[in-house]
Amino acid sequence: MVLSTAFTTLLGVRHPVALAPMGGSAGGALAAAVSRGGGLGLLGSGNGDPDWMARELPFLTRGLDEPWGIGFQTWAIDVGAVERALEHRPRAVMLSFGDPSPYTERVRRAGVTLVLQVTDLEEARQAVDLGADVIVAQGTESGGHGARHGRSTLPFVPLVVDLAAPVPVLAAGGIADGRGLAAALALGAAGALIGTRFQATAEALVPSATAHALVEGRGQDTERNRILDIARGSRWPSRYTARTLGHRYLDQWRGREAELAANPRQAQRAYQDDVARGEVPPAPVWAGEAVDLITDLPPAADLVATLAEQAEDALARAGRQ
Repeated sequence: MVLSTAFTTLLGVRHPVALAPMGGSAGGALAAAVSRGGGLGLLGSGNGDPDWMARELPFLTRGLDEPWGIGFQTWAIDVGAVERALEHRPRAVMLSFGDPSPYTERVRRAGVTLVLQVTDLEEARQAVDLGADVIVAQGTESGGHGARHGRSTLPFVPLVVDLAAPVPVLAAGGIADGRGLAAALALGAAGALIGTRFQATAEALVPSATAHALVEGRGQDTERNRILDIARGSRWPSRYTARTLGHRYLDQWRGREAELAANPRQAQRAYQDDVARGEVPPAPVWAGEAVDLITDLPPAADLVATLAEQAEDALARAGRQ
């Protein structure tokens, strides 16, 4: 069985798998490995920092023949970040979290595939109106940032599929093995955008302690919150919370978010002091609810092939039942 979908046809990739452009951790080596493995590697450029992009883009622009793309946190960028990315001729640009309308026409004029991530039906309708070539429907099980009041992947994806048709939709959130990919396809999605599982790979830009925390992590230990954004001085909009593994500051401030936000400078100083003393890590461990399914740290290209094989097996088994 070959998992050919509207997404694989549009992007020219072998497998209906895309790397979530996780800010900072989806660097050039990881994106290139996913693309070489037959998926779509998306560089996690976050706020479009020029120095970071200059360091990571050569992994994708030198000697990589397969399609690749770049993703941005829409609320954190300006037009210059998108234009710098387009100069490198990516196959796709993905915009997430915020109003993408100031940037979409520039992407489309460049002939680049426009990928818009949505976290609710209002955003999905906007993505259709803006002419998205691919829409990513992100459920609340996802690791890292997502909608504070969103929906779970299982009910959300088919709603977006129906709303967006014939635009291909990728499912995101709580997908960490081929069975999750098969489920996404059964829901009508054209593939899956996967984050946490790819953080636990050989090429991910994460400390070894973070990678091993993901291998040891459990879904029941994850929590969606704003506490760590406030304590770290992050400018993320309040409508987007972040799912992470357990953290000392969550235990300390759980249920007291308003109190923490009322005096953020004091909280930020305390957090910085704790980081300096080595009592807390500089960044949380972003992790989705499917973290239990992560048991190893494989090369990312091998993981893409494994996901596709597992999905084929799962769909074949379902067809025999």
